[in-house]
Formats: sequence, C-alpha cells, structure tokens
Amino acid sequence: MDDNDFLIGSVMEDAWLTLEQIAAACTADPEWLAQRLGEGCFPDAESVAGVWRFSTSSILRARRMRQFERDFDAAPELAALIADLLEETDSLRARLRRAGVDNT
Repeated sequence: MDDNDFLIGSVMEDAWLTLEQIAAACTADPEWLAQRLGEGCFPDAESVAGVWRFSTSSILRARRMRQFERDFDAAPELAALIADLLEETDSLRARLRRAGVDNT
C-alpha cells in the first residue's frame, strides 16, 4: 500500500481532521506533524478547545512536505514553501480547466 491508497473515497470540503488522522494519512509520527504545526507550516489549521483541526487539503500538503523532506533532505521551511507553490499551481490549473483552457 502506498501513501495515496490510505484514504480512498470522496473528500468533503468542510470536513475537519485531527492531528493524528493527518499524521496517519501521510504515514508520519504525530510529533513530526506537531513540530511542523508549531513552525507555522499549516496555516489553515486551527485549535478548537485545545484540539488541532485540519482541513482535508492538509493531507496532500503534509504528504508533499514529508516527501520533500524525506527524498531531498529538505528543511521543513523549504518543504512548506514547495507545498505552497504546488498548491498555487494546482489552483491555477483548476481555474484554467474551469475556463476551458487546455493547460498541457
């Protein structure tokens, strides 16, 4: 089973996940995720009654960051920057598709 097989099904836009769920989805220790959270690498995360909540888009972000840290020995800040850039690229491509523009 690879990282992409962990969560299968439709992802709900307004669903919230816990720190442990995000860590499990990217096969990382919760401590790894908590450290990145403390460094500000997950700007969409919020604390509710002392429990961290993450949007479903955080799964892809965490997986990307972990992969860059693991595969390229990237510093957490660099991995977060790369994740930001990839998220922006994904967003722009989606806008082009909605506009009917072929972006290949």
